[in-house]
Amino acid sequence: MPRISNSLVGVLNFITFLLSIPILLVGIWLSTQATTECAKYLDKPVIIIGVFLMFISLAGVCGAWCRISWLLWLYLLVMFVLIAVLFAFTIFAFVVTNKGAGEALSHRGYKEYRLGDYSDWLQNRVSSKDNWSTIKSCLIDAKICNRFSEKYSMDNVEEFYKESLSSFQFGCCKPSNDCDFKYVSPIVWDKNNATTSPNPDCKLWGNEPDVLCFNCLACKAGLLDNIKTNWKKVALVNIVFFVFLIIVYSVGCCAFRNNREYNAYHRQRK
Repeated sequence: MPRISNSLVGVLNFITFLLSIPILLVGIWLSTQATTECAKYLDKPVIIIGVFLMFISLAGVCGAWCRISWLLWLYLLVMFVLIAVLFAFTIFAFVVTNKGAGEALSHRGYKEYRLGDYSDWLQNRVSSKDNWSTIKSCLIDAKICNRFSEKYSMDNVEEFYKESLSSFQFGCCKPSNDCDFKYVSPIVWDKNNATTSPNPDCKLWGNEPDVLCFNCLACKAGLLDNIKTNWKKVALVNIVFFVFLIIVYSVGCCAFRNNREYNAYHRQRK
């Protein structure tokens, strides 16, 4: 009669195997439909995750239900590495997102974000010309500023300044407040009467939809603030997932011990 731990490991991994199928299919679909740089960068990780989950879950199912000890040992080894990597990434995520916060502006509903406020590691990721070129193309493809323009198109300048803008919208879709440009619409600003500002972003602003402030330091800071917020959420989810993996790993160890006892018993009978 199968031990409870073997059955539990088998059931959990069978569910994981079923989940890996749609993940793999989505990755394959993305690879055939990708028309932008962003989509091309997304399909491979999804396919890798799908294949990884499929093989490791099969190892867990076969190892637990068929009592194949070496497969269960391989499964536990991969699980141990996954737990270690997840733990390291969670600590790393908390460390690199510890710095950086938006600065409240007087008589404005939004905050200002500065690149130098964030960790050096994050800054280096967006300071690379090649990295930023890819990121910028993704932001343009996502049309975040088009939606921003449509949402606030009926605002006059006083109403616009009271809006609660996201870090992306503030940094990439409008010029910095230091530039003192004249408001025409959310993504169109008159530079003719602007005061001289030492802020380098003022010279980089353009009213063209594929220019705007996508080359600005404020846009990079807005991206990092978004990453910081999302990574902190992921880190919190990782803590829950980490505990879950520890429980599954412990059950797997019991199943592995059961396999050894079961196989040893049958060898003795022969």
